[in-house]
Amino acid sequence: MLPDAFCKKMETLLGAAYPDFLTALDRPRAVGLRLNPLKTEDPPVLPFALTPVPWEPTGFYYDPEARPGLHPWHDAGLYYLQEPSAMAPAALLDPQPGERVLDLCAAPGGKTTQIAGRMRNRGLLVCNEIHPKRAAVLSGNVERLGIANALVLNEHPARLSERFPAFFDRVLVDAPCSGEGMFRKHDAAWADWSPETVAMCARRQAEILDSAAVMLRPGGRLVYSTCTFSPEENEGTVSAFLRRHPDFSVEQTDAPWFAPGRPDWVPDGQPELARTLRLWPHLLRGEGHFAAVLRRGEAGEERFTLRPSPCGGQSDRLPVEVQELLRALNVNLPAGLPVLWGERVFWAPPDLPELRGLKALRPGLELAVLKKGRAEPAHALALYLREASAVRDLSQTEAAHYLRGETLPTAFGSGWTLLRLGGCSLGWAKAAGGVLKNHYPKGLRTLG
Repeated sequence: MLPDAFCKKMETLLGAAYPDFLTALDRPRAVGLRLNPLKTEDPPVLPFALTPVPWEPTGFYYDPEARPGLHPWHDAGLYYLQEPSAMAPAALLDPQPGERVLDLCAAPGGKTTQIAGRMRNRGLLVCNEIHPKRAAVLSGNVERLGIANALVLNEHPARLSERFPAFFDRVLVDAPCSGEGMFRKHDAAWADWSPETVAMCARRQAEILDSAAVMLRPGGRLVYSTCTFSPEENEGTVSAFLRRHPDFSVEQTDAPWFAPGRPDWVPDGQPELARTLRLWPHLLRGEGHFAAVLRRGEAGEERFTLRPSPCGGQSDRLPVEVQELLRALNVNLPAGLPVLWGERVFWAPPDLPELRGLKALRPGLELAVLKKGRAEPAHALALYLREASAVRDLSQTEAAHYLRGETLPTAFGSGWTLLRLGGCSLGWAKAAGGVLKNHYPKGLRTLG
């Protein structure tokens, strides 16, 4: 049962539309996925029906009975399961290849992976999550979708603002919120709701937005989003931000699927708040969200800089063992620089900034692990690659065996083999003695 205080508040705000709103919350929720353009421009035919999500070209609705999360193509990173309304903020951010982009509150990774698909592995994508366990989940999803240009951090936004003044072309703040828009999806969202929670979230959102503003370059775009209906956290938070940062304005956005913001719902609401966007569950197939596209003025302070610093851990060249491995696998790397973390070797995007003093989980694409004079290819490298010197295309049954950690028979060859399903990489095996020895990570293996 929804909280009484929430229902009374929404009835006051929505008036005649309130019954339609309540009816929508009783309907089954829409579920969606995004195809991953980093895997293939021509994705294989999926074994379930898809219907396009209007505001995201790679987004689709699917029948919940299809359970696409159980298919090996999910493990291969061919798609990411994401609630359809949650696809809107990254679409509004509209990141471009070659830019510097920050996803400030990034876990579990839906919007990060959506941004990465649009960037095509070119430029620098910094994705940050303040909670360590959630940051680890974020890092895993970055790996699964074959993203090579992401720096995954576990930092407080205020600390990042000290390190990255005016550094980013685009910043996404999908802020922690009271979660009213998720009441249909998660019972815990309404069970934990209270007016005090709304007020607490609004204060926290203001702090995060102030840090984000510092990190955006003059002329850059900042998208602020929540999954709540609360005016205090939506139009109210944006209105207060605009008063604190007069060099920002709300940008007019061509998004006919969404309803306009409501400046009349907050005290002293500026007229430009009508250019913010509301996603209502009774007006579209998705949960409740809010988004504001903010533009920073072109004038900036001279002390801000766009230049990155040398990278801690950077090496002049890859270790010889890794060079030999990449030659044997016939791997050609994009522009970048090597970063050595103990036994782990990464290939970072060229703009990777100084890492010393930052809690970094992943500085780009992991290439290999060094082991006693040799190098073994990293699982992340397999998920990034589409081709290698030795490739084995599996049937769906073989793929299921592989994901369980089982060996597979082979009649020829030796050495590292890239295993694929429908052209999408799953991981490594090593051919020897008539079998493909399984190198799928033990922590990712399926049961049964």
